[in-house]
Amino acid sequence: MTASLEGKIAVVTGASSGIGRAIAAEFVAEGARVYLTGRRKAELDAAVAEIGPGTSGVRTDAADLSGIEALFRTVREREGRLDILVANAGGGGGAPLGTITEQQYDTTFDINVKGLLFTVQEALPLMDRDASVILIGSTTSIRVDGPGFSVYAASKAAVRSFARSWAVDLRGRGIRVNVLTPGPTRTPGLLGLARAGREEEFLDSFAARIPLGRVADPTEIATAAVFLASGASSFVNGAELFVDGGHAQI
Repeated sequence: MTASLEGKIAVVTGASSGIGRAIAAEFVAEGARVYLTGRRKAELDAAVAEIGPGTSGVRTDAADLSGIEALFRTVREREGRLDILVANAGGGGGAPLGTITEQQYDTTFDINVKGLLFTVQEALPLMDRDASVILIGSTTSIRVDGPGFSVYAASKAAVRSFARSWAVDLRGRGIRVNVLTPGPTRTPGLLGLARAGREEEFLDSFAARIPLGRVADPTEIATAAVFLASGASSFVNGAELFVDGGHAQI
């Protein structure tokens, strides 16, 4: 049976670890050639080595517009086209209202909003009919689990808004734009929020609020990304696919 992404060219940003890395690996398993990006060269090189043939690493800061331009210049020179873009790079710390700093706000929106916007915009000239753009959202944009994440949640709400608007902007071009929204997932990023030695207890606190009773494995998010990247979702556009175990649905 032919792999669902056979012969496709993909870019996955923020793919050094976690969900991005899992998506890149799943894309390669489904026949795609994947360009991974990340800020930390050692982690990026390790991801490329682990996933193996079919991958290339391009060190890129998602908030650096010149780096974004260089990334897609590389893809253009090597491949001449792009079929799939996963705008996964993102982040942001927590601070309750009253303690939010300008630096925290700027850092979060530079990565999650400005960087994502210009990543998609730079990719578009390489994309043609049947191409897929997948934006990574967050359940924090619609479900408040605790204090301190208003800036991060607002940045992810902007991502959802982008998908709706861009689906209209790209009307007639055959390029689909969708949001893939994971629930709590066992990643280095989530575990990094836990106190040392209390990681499992921290994950259990999330699992208790999820109808399925557990957090996600990154591969579960990755297989949903394959669906949105492939022809199986050919009439899915401007939508948000929640892969959250029911976390934001109740």
